[in-house]
Amino acid sequence: MIRLLIADDHPIVRAGLRAVLETEPDLLVVDEVATAEDAVTRAARDDVDVVLMDLRFPGAMNGAQATAAITARPGGPRVLVVTTYDTDADVLPAIEAGATGYLLKDAPPEELAAAVRTAAAGRTALAPTVADRLMRRLRTPGASLTRREVEVLALVAEGLSNLAIGGRLHLTEGTVKSHLARVYAKLGVDSRTAAVAAATDLGLIRR
Repeated sequence: MIRLLIADDHPIVRAGLRAVLETEPDLLVVDEVATAEDAVTRAARDDVDVVLMDLRFPGAMNGAQATAAITARPGGPRVLVVTTYDTDADVLPAIEAGATGYLLKDAPPEELAAAVRTAAAGRTALAPTVADRLMRRLRTPGASLTRREVEVLALVAEGLSNLAIGGRLHLTEGTVKSHLARVYAKLGVDSRTAAVAAATDLGLIRR
């Protein structure tokens, strides 16, 4: 029996995931939580094999941070991200945090159940669009933005100045400018507006 913890801030999503998963004879939902902080606390008990983790939560901690905290504990459960977001700004932090798998909420029930079993076995389970995105990054590393470049560009998209971005990310204004210069070169653009538009089209940032 694979024991599951569902972490999502929407009650209807938790109920839907539970209804789907509990039709499988080898899957058991032992609990569900509505915040990332509660996910970390609950996952520390020894009765969870896989955490189904959303990425967006109210409060200070997000799903990637919770994933890092859960996977850092020796013998802790696996984490399968189940979310609606598939941009680089979402995927990369989650994978870097130690998520075993990454699935989108529009996945068919049988795909969800299979991903849970795969994650429980310690193997990687990725949604096809996420796998394609990661493969493209591996094939064309020069054209891919780093995590920091994505963070800077996402704040540009929010309308922040270089000075404000530096304050948010604890960087100097000159460092922010350097990051943007590399972004422009990689994306083949020459302005903040064009960089945001290109990155949005490529699915690198959310709008």
